[in-house]
Amino acid sequence: MGRPGRGWRGGWTVLIWLAAVCLVLTDGRRSRQPRCPVGCTCTKDNALCENVRSVPHTFPSDVVSLLFTANSFDLIDEDAFMGLAHLEYLFIENNRIASISPFAFRGLKTLLHLSLAYNNLETLPKDVFRGMDALTKVDLRGNNLICDCKLKWLVEWIHHTNATLDQIYCSGPPIHQGKKINDLLPHSFDCITTEFASYQLLRFESISVETFTFGNEQYVVFAQPFAGTCNFLEWDHVEMTFRTYDAIQSTSTVVCKPMVIDNQLFVIVAQLFGGSHIYKRDSSANKFIKIQDIDILRIRKPNDIETFVIDGESFFVIADSSKAGSTTVYKWNGIGFYSHQSLHPWYRDTDVEYLEISNKPHLILSSSSQRPVVYQWNRSQKKFDRRTDIPDMEDVFSIKHFRVKGELFICLTRYIGDSRVMRWDGAMFKEVQTFPSRGSMVFQPVSVGKWQYAILGSDYSLTQVYQWDAKRGQFVPSQELSIQAPRGFSVVSVDNRVFLLASSFKGKTQIYEHLMIDLSD
Repeated sequence: MGRPGRGWRGGWTVLIWLAAVCLVLTDGRRSRQPRCPVGCTCTKDNALCENVRSVPHTFPSDVVSLLFTANSFDLIDEDAFMGLAHLEYLFIENNRIASISPFAFRGLKTLLHLSLAYNNLETLPKDVFRGMDALTKVDLRGNNLICDCKLKWLVEWIHHTNATLDQIYCSGPPIHQGKKINDLLPHSFDCITTEFASYQLLRFESISVETFTFGNEQYVVFAQPFAGTCNFLEWDHVEMTFRTYDAIQSTSTVVCKPMVIDNQLFVIVAQLFGGSHIYKRDSSANKFIKIQDIDILRIRKPNDIETFVIDGESFFVIADSSKAGSTTVYKWNGIGFYSHQSLHPWYRDTDVEYLEISNKPHLILSSSSQRPVVYQWNRSQKKFDRRTDIPDMEDVFSIKHFRVKGELFICLTRYIGDSRVMRWDGAMFKEVQTFPSRGSMVFQPVSVGKWQYAILGSDYSLTQVYQWDAKRGQFVPSQELSIQAPRGFSVVSVDNRVFLLASSFKGKTQIYEHLMIDLSD
């Protein structure tokens, strides 16, 4: 038999090529039609998987029904069922699933029935069912779902979807424990939390801060004792920061108190030395002009100023902390301010607070030499009469008031000992809560919208921010702020934003923005 010629060799080449093509085509068909994964049993339309450690990614693409049961995997990763365009029924039951990717079911547009029953799920990622518009049935029974803010989206989804959901119960938190998730409403969740976030740093020291509105604009003024100035800032609507507006030069300034009367802006400037003065804003000259001196024999060492209006008449009161001075009320007479009433002398008052108790004007004086004293306005005499004092509260440096649902409370600051919150019960102030406050010179209530805070500053530790808990009827810790020797706080709202301004006696003055954070996002 002869050797094959050159033509026969060409035939072998053709046969080899054809075999290679067939192999490639065969592999191509296999890649398009994967075999049933190890650990699973597949028929034409169905697949059953038991004792697998993860979700396989090689199911035949024409599978319609898929069941996972008694498996050991605890996670369903993203795109776990990608490519199963015809899948209508997916049962992942009696496994150990504790976590599901937000995109685990992406691409399952034809899925009708999804069961995640009897797993270890405590929550579900938000919008995990997005894009699954064909769903008619979801089964979540047998899990330990925590009905907190992370699951609020599911409650909203239940009220908007056409799919039915078997009755399932909340395992927590305590407020919802044992309740049917199906019966909850979106407003059953309080998912908005807040915080004060650092926004702007002002490179100067200050001992007090006041905010005010004049000419439809918001302003801030800081008393700077070492620089000897009242430093006014305005809001820049373009740059979105506070910028310098004007200044009043003074000496050892402790308080710069703005007061608007008949569209005129006055500023009472309290000084430790050189007397105290009253300035008026001259709009035509665009500057502050001194219009009046305050009697230095009455006000020797001013420590605090309060402004108020009674029966349409404007007043301010200066707390004097010297041994020889006297806390004094001043009244506007249309031309200037004159001394209207001197309250108790020789008591070294450190703070004065104006408030209404049972719809009647009152003053509370804090003193280093006696307990806080409460004065009530006598309408017939048009003067304040001493009414009572607050027992068992010696060494109170200052008092600030706030209201919650009409109830009156006061914050009492003590440098040594415990600061306190007290409530007016109709006859007297009674203790509600105590706060350790060594080195505190300010314990100030602050209201922002529906939120009530109390900020406790300290010369030796971080400033503590407390938030009012309506259910407990007390303040609870909210956050800590790093402020050196804080002396005062004030809130201003501009351009639909809220800012907390903090004066610092030994460091930089700081501005924080009040932020609302949705925990359901």
